[in-house]
Amino acid sequence: MAPPGDGAVEIDALVKRYGPTAAVDGLSFHAARGEVTAMLGPNGAGKTTTIEICEGFRRADSGTVRVLGRDPGDRELRARVGVMPQSGGVPGTARAGEFLRLVASFHASPLDPAALLARLGLTEQARTPFRRLSGGQQQRLSLAVAVVGRPELVFLDEPTTGLDPQARHATWELVGELRAAGVAVVLTTHHMDEAERLADQVVIVDHGRIVAEGSPAELTGAERQLRFRARPGLGVEELLSALPVGSTAKESPAGHYLIEGSVDPGLLATVTAWCASHGVMADDLRIERRTLEDVFLELTGRELRS
Repeated sequence: MAPPGDGAVEIDALVKRYGPTAAVDGLSFHAARGEVTAMLGPNGAGKTTTIEICEGFRRADSGTVRVLGRDPGDRELRARVGVMPQSGGVPGTARAGEFLRLVASFHASPLDPAALLARLGLTEQARTPFRRLSGGQQQRLSLAVAVVGRPELVFLDEPTTGLDPQARHATWELVGELRAAGVAVVLTTHHMDEAERLADQVVIVDHGRIVAEGSPAELTGAERQLRFRARPGLGVEELLSALPVGSTAKESPAGHYLIEGSVDPGLLATVTAWCASHGVMADDLRIERRTLEDVFLELTGRELRS
């Protein structure tokens, strides 16, 4: 974590209310320069509100926010910060190529708009109005608009929503190149694999507060899991009684079994022997590390959010 005064984004005790509801409730974190910081959280957790305050689109009720050392409303930041909002941010009648060239003209040393369109697979759509682009094409154009000016900091709100696998990987590669060039990237995403792959720092938010933060490796830890598939309804309590003290076992969903604890050759042998003694074939048996999705669900729950 960057020391105070040195971060690309510095948030301290941020509060934003809508009537009696606190969308952001005392949130504090730093996003370092030259790193990718991912904000994760269920719907309504306060991620987009926080990002919009950092971008200068909303005002905080209390707390402090500094972006590249300045107030988010400072006009000087416009040339230094790229923004990809969740809703596109491009006029519906604007033609893709013309609008990108217009945005590029506002910057001293922009990327080549034509090359950027080609990089994101939009060359054939250069003369197409934004409103006639597909959802995925609109996402890619919004990304191009955010980065064409060679910003020092980029905010990406759900950058790969609606993208096909090829476009998603192209976006990941572009984010990686931004980081390699020293650009700070702050992104929100619902894709745990995306955060795990891209982020140097992950901030998990729920009910407007941070519930965990750290690198993906710090959050997932070194703990391993054993998973296998078998017929539904095995005696999980009986299986658990055969495992070393401190182990846990559960069936979720039906026919899918998860064992956590000290996963070593002895535990593996115990599980396979128990299955054999009960005439059970353990299919797709594998040992893996806990994922960011596992951590996310543990911290924020499994219930659906509106």
